[in-house]
Amino acid sequence: MKRKLLGPKLTFLAATTAALAYWPAACAGHGADRPISSSGAAAASSPAAIAPARNMTFLPHPAFAYADTGGSQASIADIAEKAAPSVVNVASSRTIKRVRNDGMPFFEDPFFRRFFGPGFGNGQEPEEHQKEHGLGSGVVVSNDGIVLTNNHVVDGADEIKVTTSDKREFAAKVLGTDAKSDVAVLKLQGDTKGLVPIALGDSSRLRLGDVVLAIGNPFGVGQTITMGIVSAKGRANVGIAAYEDFIQTDAAINPGNSGGALVDMEGHLVGINTAILSRTGGNQGIGFAIPTNMAQPIMKSLIDHGKVVRGWLGVGIQDVDQELASAMKLHDVKGIVVSDVMDGSPGARAGLKSGDVVLKLDGVPVDSTGAFRNAIAAAGTGTSVKLELLRDGKPLTLDAKLGELPPDKAQGASGGADNGATGVLDGLSLNDLTPAMRRKLDLPSGVKGGVVVEQLDPGSNAAGSGLRPGDVIVEVDRQAVTDVGKFKELYSRAKDRALLRIIREGRSLFVVVRR
Repeated sequence: MKRKLLGPKLTFLAATTAALAYWPAACAGHGADRPISSSGAAAASSPAAIAPARNMTFLPHPAFAYADTGGSQASIADIAEKAAPSVVNVASSRTIKRVRNDGMPFFEDPFFRRFFGPGFGNGQEPEEHQKEHGLGSGVVVSNDGIVLTNNHVVDGADEIKVTTSDKREFAAKVLGTDAKSDVAVLKLQGDTKGLVPIALGDSSRLRLGDVVLAIGNPFGVGQTITMGIVSAKGRANVGIAAYEDFIQTDAAINPGNSGGALVDMEGHLVGINTAILSRTGGNQGIGFAIPTNMAQPIMKSLIDHGKVVRGWLGVGIQDVDQELASAMKLHDVKGIVVSDVMDGSPGARAGLKSGDVVLKLDGVPVDSTGAFRNAIAAAGTGTSVKLELLRDGKPLTLDAKLGELPPDKAQGASGGADNGATGVLDGLSLNDLTPAMRRKLDLPSGVKGGVVVEQLDPGSNAAGSGLRPGDVIVEVDRQAVTDVGKFKELYSRAKDRALLRIIREGRSLFVVVRR
């Protein structure tokens, strides 16, 4: 299960059983003839005999790594031993259907399908059912058998089997899944006596450089424990899930670690391992984990309601960068910009307007759109929040009562080029917004006017700003655009830069174009 970004691959860490096919062969001959001690280390025959030949110095006793746990030192091995029994292996299987061609694979060749249609082969090709297997990890969080894992580990599974560290096997039932955060909750069936639940830690206490342990079942070979540090916090816009606030770590994690534990130096669960950024599919030091402070309320909502009830403000938002701050005459590159407000939404009832810059939410500084979305969602429906913002450079405080996040709506498609553009300016080819173009772009009813970007000169500042064909420009420097003539008038007044508000695929965004 993989997703690709430009360049590196973004890889979910649930390993299919096919990965096991090459593992024994890859390991053959590597240390197979060396005895293994009870500690798992390859046993040396005689330090005195080896040291002179290799110029080695042997310690009289093993050297231990220690962690400071609240003023006292504890062996990292002790911390690992404490946390490891809580991490389980999750094996899932699902039935998929495929057409059996009975030795005639050309039936499915796109060339033949194109000319003879989907019924090529008399439409009699029989279907066959195949089992697809996957491996991942999970974490026991309660005595009665509640297991926290990733949604993509169990998504679509017909059967789930969980194996504990003491080799007991349980059938598992899915209590709830949340694809938007990639969290799933399982309930083990049968006698759960003797399970070892892990204590949940406060992931907000993590600092960059803190040592963490990653525990899971990479490649399905059995439980392993690796160590690294917290490389970053609050990673959003990674493209893994709709709601992201990832802990980034360089602790070695590989396919099959999905749903496994990220543990702090107190032995507490601080994250659920989810994905890696890699060019090869293996660990390259960039792994992502869902913080427990995000996963815990989602888990509770799935247990209580079978779904996640998220708070909803009903506004479009974007981060403030230096270009946007300069165009909006902001003194600091802080906060987030409200780019759009849905009619009848909680944000509209609270009095929010497009162009407002939100600086604080309930007294906490807002530094990214991802953090703001997560905070609003976690607050829940019916909750009142206080927003401190700037409007036209002046401070303002508004109170908003959050609603429930509605089901996702289909976004309008971007319009393609339409011959007959009526204006070209600074590399922009524009056209008036006609009723036909409105229907083609499926614009929101609140968009009363604007101009459509038909073409862009690839070397122009407009193209460099991120504008695309199909964008609808509705404002220039906070003034409404009605047609191409009005756009030219407003655009010509701009000096070194122009602040455009556009509609793209049903969403409102601000774009800064340098003159």
